[in-house]
Amino acid sequence: MTSLKDNLAVGADAMYVVLGASGNTGSVIANSLLSKGRKVRVIGRDLGRLQSFVRKGAEAFTANVSDAAALTKAFSGARAAYLMLPPITSREDQERDSDGIAKAAEESGLRYAVHLSSYGAHVPEGTGPVAGLYSSEQKLNAIKGLNVLHLRAAYFMENNLEAIGMIHAMGVFGHALLPDLKLPMIATPDVGDYASHRLLDLDFSGKQTRELLGERDLSMAEATAAIARGIGKPGLRYEQFPYDQVQQVLTQMGMPPKKAAVYIEMFRAINAGVLAALEPRSPENTTPTSFEKFVQDVFVPAYRAKAVTA
Repeated sequence: MTSLKDNLAVGADAMYVVLGASGNTGSVIANSLLSKGRKVRVIGRDLGRLQSFVRKGAEAFTANVSDAAALTKAFSGARAAYLMLPPITSREDQERDSDGIAKAAEESGLRYAVHLSSYGAHVPEGTGPVAGLYSSEQKLNAIKGLNVLHLRAAYFMENNLEAIGMIHAMGVFGHALLPDLKLPMIATPDVGDYASHRLLDLDFSGKQTRELLGERDLSMAEATAAIARGIGKPGLRYEQFPYDQVQQVLTQMGMPPKKAAVYIEMFRAINAGVLAALEPRSPENTTPTSFEKFVQDVFVPAYRAKAVTA
């Protein structure tokens, strides 16, 4: 591993490329690299959303991730890249996006990549958007000469922010997930912190995976109880809704029917135990931010802001 790293020109001129730089994980990575004086090329679809990084010294590059030719230019000469798929619109779009990223990684001669995946990405189908990450992993694994670390991150704590409107309107946290099923939940800044360290160290070779399982596993009922304490609503309860009802709510919120169906498939896979972690919990795959800390720092401010604007 060290010899691979030593063969690369390391220094002030080493360029790091960050896909999705304005997102939850990419922004943490870009800011972390910039704070350490590294050269960073931030990639996004909206130039305006990249300006905060430009002001800190980053080079902005606008591209759609399905545009392999543009990404090839963006990856060229890079020491390492952070790769991720945009939020899903459909499985077909996921495949186009992962095709573009993989083709660019190969044609640019990219040597190192940290790839945002998901726990459960070892399952090839039937897991909704996670199946697209299985496919993306396979495409990157097929590239000769690319050292890639797939970060199989847990269920994002930030997904629970979607319940804020329902809590205000109905006084309940409703979801399709089983109330007492324990699942790993992670704060997205912890994913970004971990990825930035691995990009700087480049202490991996070949094709590797690492699950990131958050601070601990907890159920939706436990998560709801923590939210209830944080927002001062001790009577808040969790209620499991039928799949068809959740799908209807998602489409009423403006989600395309095809996208809503993909998410329902993921919820079914979680409830059935198909989408689950492979690695036993360990210090290496446990991250620091507790759900209670997330509630305090992120959920409560968002909840209060929604109350003000409602």
